[in-house]
Amino acid sequence: MIKVGIVGASGWAGASHLPAVAGLAGFEVTAVATTNRASADKAAAAHGVPLAFTDAGALAAHPDVDLVVVSVKASEHAKVIRAALAAGKHVLSEWPLGVDAAEADDLARAAGAAGVVHAVNLQGYRSPDARYVADLIAAGTIGRLESAVLVAAGDPLGGDRIPPELAWSTDPAAGTSLLTIMAGHFLATLDRMAGRLVEVSARLPRPHDHVEVTGTGRTVPNGVPAQVLLHGILENGATASVAVHGGAGSPDGFFVKLVGSEGVVTVTSPRSGTYMHWTDWDIRVNGEQAKVPDHYRTVPFDPAGGPVANVAAVYQEIARGITEGRRPQPDFHTAAAHHRVLAAIERAAETGAAEKVR
Repeated sequence: MIKVGIVGASGWAGASHLPAVAGLAGFEVTAVATTNRASADKAAAAHGVPLAFTDAGALAAHPDVDLVVVSVKASEHAKVIRAALAAGKHVLSEWPLGVDAAEADDLARAAGAAGVVHAVNLQGYRSPDARYVADLIAAGTIGRLESAVLVAAGDPLGGDRIPPELAWSTDPAAGTSLLTIMAGHFLATLDRMAGRLVEVSARLPRPHDHVEVTGTGRTVPNGVPAQVLLHGILENGATASVAVHGGAGSPDGFFVKLVGSEGVVTVTSPRSGTYMHWTDWDIRVNGEQAKVPDHYRTVPFDPAGGPVANVAAVYQEIARGITEGRRPQPDFHTAAAHHRVLAAIERAAETGAAEKVR
């Protein structure tokens, strides 16, 4: 049994990590932590968790915690991760791993030196649909991959309005934006299917100097982009074109087109209001609908129901990594590599020139 301690047990964790762990064999949530005693106790009581903490270090040090889950703001990830590593505990961090590429590289090195299993919740990597499409491409179903196109909605980030609970995210130093969160997840999912980006040209338009905080009548300064536009080259030589558009409402879906020398795979959303790394897909090969074989789906959750299914698949991969003594995918090194892609996009947007991914 893997005993799980979740730092940041309300909000996103309450809608994803806690139900994912509760529905999986071989895991048990033994501890939660928030910065407030009342909220920590409330989260513990709501989910039947025996231990509640207001200090992440105390949670990590407790003998009834094997795996520390970091589900707090990106700017606080490093502190909690280092506490887990110091305690010799396995660790799962939310994406982004850190506030920038340099911090992500430092955390990946520290986790490697600690000798623990470390993973990042880029759940699109564990999506059964993404893994199936990746296998189609690898098997040469459409010949040699020549181009990849991705268009996706990143609401509620990037619009001229922002929900009150996300008003802090308009500061670039927070590490949470349309580029880092939404484009980061989408590009990681594309990477899982088609391979990594090695060169990019990009634009990061920021038309809103201030954005409205929904329902409050006030505005806040805005330093983050409303759109992510890029062209790039994948490691296999194929081209990539990506557009991630922000907005203030509910996302209206996504579209992926993978063009090979002998055919085409297209991916679309079967429903609005969700993201490609959360849900199941409508997959077509040369226009014919393809069904993902059952053996790709390994968790007791319906992917049509939201993010829990693919988050649970990340936990399954962590369990295999612990049992087999290997690095799970995606791990901190994978996350650091994706941070370097985002850094190249930022450099390309600043210079107006193509940038290599370092």
